[in-house]
Amino acid sequence: MNKAFVKESDDSDEDEAPDAGPRSGIPGAQGARLPDGTRNYMTVRGHAQIRVEFEHLVKVERPEIVKVVSWAAGNGDRSENGDYIYGKKRLREIDRRIRFLTKRLESAVIVDPADQRNCDQVFFAATVTVCDADGAEATYQIVGIDEANAVEGRISWISPLARALLKAREGDTVRFDSPGGLRELDIVEVRYE
Repeated sequence: MNKAFVKESDDSDEDEAPDAGPRSGIPGAQGARLPDGTRNYMTVRGHAQIRVEFEHLVKVERPEIVKVVSWAAGNGDRSENGDYIYGKKRLREIDRRIRFLTKRLESAVIVDPADQRNCDQVFFAATVTVCDADGAEATYQIVGIDEANAVEGRISWISPLARALLKAREGDTVRFDSPGGLRELDIVEVRYE
């Protein structure tokens, strides 16, 4: 079959975020797409995690795969050589992820929560404790889209909850649309760590 009919398109991977690799260190970091016209805000911690993944891919994983592919290519027939075929596929995945991470790191606007001066109001990187109508408390940190992890209480600044919390103050009640319908939360505490 002609390779023109089976070649993967390279232009779509520039706009779409590849899933985080198995060693990304960022659970749930699928690299969501930034809304048009917005900045790529990140906390210091999130930027460091992405930098670690980038360095690992460039300095460790990619060179190892290149060695395997080179060795496999030297073994002769490449059409049935599993090491060669898998290695080339993995190289494409790594290169796509490196391009994505490079763009994210270049466009990052790093926000250090320790630099926040208006500490009684919710802004990016704030850690907010809220209480629902049943009296159940939950704590969330508003972070960049690449570092969000709901299990750890880190929510993306573009999520409905974070958008409702932004610019609110301790004692305020916020309303937002959740998958379960309209919810109200009272802000108990705002801090920057």
